[in-house]
Amino acid sequence: MGDPFIRHIALLGFEKRFVPSQHYVYMFLVKWQDLSEKVVYRRFTEIYEFHKILKEMFPIEAGDITPENRIIPHLPAPRWFDGQRVAESRQGTLTEYCNSLMNLPGKISRCPHLLNFFKVRPDDLKLPTDSQVKKPETYLMPRDGKSNAADITGPIILQTYRAIADYEKSSGSEMALATGDVVDVVEKSQSGWWFCQMKTKRGWVPASYLEPLDSPDEAEDPEPNYAGEPYVTIKAYTALLEDEMSLEQGETIEVIHKLLDGWWVIRKEDVTGYFPSMYLQQAGQDTDQVQSRIKRGAPPRRSSIRNAHSIHQQSRKRLSQDTYRRNSVRFLQQGRRRAPPGPQSPRSPLKEEEPPKTERPKPQPAVPPRPSADLILHRCSESTKRKLASSV
Repeated sequence: MGDPFIRHIALLGFEKRFVPSQHYVYMFLVKWQDLSEKVVYRRFTEIYEFHKILKEMFPIEAGDITPENRIIPHLPAPRWFDGQRVAESRQGTLTEYCNSLMNLPGKISRCPHLLNFFKVRPDDLKLPTDSQVKKPETYLMPRDGKSNAADITGPIILQTYRAIADYEKSSGSEMALATGDVVDVVEKSQSGWWFCQMKTKRGWVPASYLEPLDSPDEAEDPEPNYAGEPYVTIKAYTALLEDEMSLEQGETIEVIHKLLDGWWVIRKEDVTGYFPSMYLQQAGQDTDQVQSRIKRGAPPRRSSIRNAHSIHQQSRKRLSQDTYRRNSVRFLQQGRRRAPPGPQSPRSPLKEEEPPKTERPKPQPAVPPRPSADLILHRCSESTKRKLASSV
């Protein structure tokens, strides 16, 4: 895969923070070339400093030499005092500014200065401490805002989920849950780890511990793709449950179902099973980028969670591995039947030729008797009668 670049930058809203003193930070959803979406937080003063350096790097495009040649968008300078009303009014300006950045030539929109500024920093994942007297206040962009944020795939309107069991976090970047907690999902990673926020807390949570409020089933789960996509294992995994697969590093498999909980259904020859998506790499993907995401480890399976309590009477619908195998074998067999014969064997020797079927002649329809001349003369129109009379 080529060098990293940003596909889209969407403004989600802003936060009012009180440590070390009251200030405002803007929340951006950054969509990268590999379709991953990251949330970053930036002060307006930081954005303006980034803007000034960008103009210095590209003086022609900034209009410093000839004003008519300017293509870098304008950005107003920070005010001496920024209140909540000012922070809210800037959202439209920042939305237009980010859209204009993405439409600039590649030498600007993909330059290291821009990419580094919108990369995730440790502070972006830092949670507020319990010692803080006042917790940050979050203000999201309205649904009917004028920004083009809805044009990209991502949780612009945050989805609400419920925790089905207690979860103890194992690192500072994760968030602990208690049964019944309601969280807003900011980012759904294919790894099965979702970035969530709950009141004043933020962090990564296993998707298997969350359920939608309206249904036990995840509406965004895609349908199985029995044609399969080729992937390579980047880390060995030993199956813990019967429906999982054990594989060594470097094995080639096919992914036939990408589930949002991070446990994908894979196929190795005629065998199918669950495997952590974090340990898979698509052909041509940057290995360093994939290796950085497996440090957290695979999320737990829903079936391994003890004392899970759902608010829905019906359980989540899942296909069994027997069903995956049957459908997979059937799909492959149909593909072989549709495949054209080889040039050396136009007819398969394993299949006997059937004698041609003789079709029975179709019965001819019965011809009704011709009506008499008087009957024809009686039923014809007056114009026909006059023509017959004149010809006699």
